[in-house]
Amino acid sequence: MIALFKTYAPMLLESLGNTLLLTILALIFAMIIGMIFALMNVGKNRFFNFIGTVYVDAVRGVPLIVLAYFIYFGVPQGIKMMGFVNFKLPALQAGTIALAMNCGAYMAEIIRAGIESVDKGQMEAARSLGLPYGKSMRKIVLPQAIRTMIPSIINQFIITLKDTSILSVIGFPELTNAGKTMAGNTFKSLQTWAIVGIMYMIVIVTLSRLAKYLERRLKRGREQY
Repeated sequence: MIALFKTYAPMLLESLGNTLLLTILALIFAMIIGMIFALMNVGKNRFFNFIGTVYVDAVRGVPLIVLAYFIYFGVPQGIKMMGFVNFKLPALQAGTIALAMNCGAYMAEIIRAGIESVDKGQMEAARSLGLPYGKSMRKIVLPQAIRTMIPSIINQFIITLKDTSILSVIGFPELTNAGKTMAGNTFKSLQTWAIVGIMYMIVIVTLSRLAKYLERRLKRGREQY
């Protein structure tokens, strides 16, 4: 197995880099999406509440693989039907959009829960001092909510990292796709998937330890406070 890894190490490490790149890009956009829809859900405007709820429920109700197929194959076809014949969506962009939309729905719930965990008196006190709602949320509520959200955000990062394996179906050269190529070339499925599994495990266990470490630090910080 070690000899097999040495032979395919460049391809596997490059694919791992692609996996991490896709995960980071997806998480960045998911944070933006999640923040927008979380603020819609915690606000008092019923129309925005409805939009936020529909988005979260709709995206969470669609399997990621279906969403990836829709964006990679369906969206370009729809755009071509509108007259843009040469339009094509690369696998990286399609994968990022699919993952960001999927992760964004879960991030919206994480951020909403984080905001709601902050005592309502904080917002009321800020408003009583004359601060507008947006500034009160940005300066007072969100900084406190982030402390609660960080472990959940890292856990969502781990979930998104594992979900990148689904995007092998659209041909994105991530780690699972590299494993398929490697297994096809060598006919050594046992060793191949053991190597791929170990690589995933190393990254995910490291992130899990980081999440637990941050959770302990934040817990101690709250207790001291």
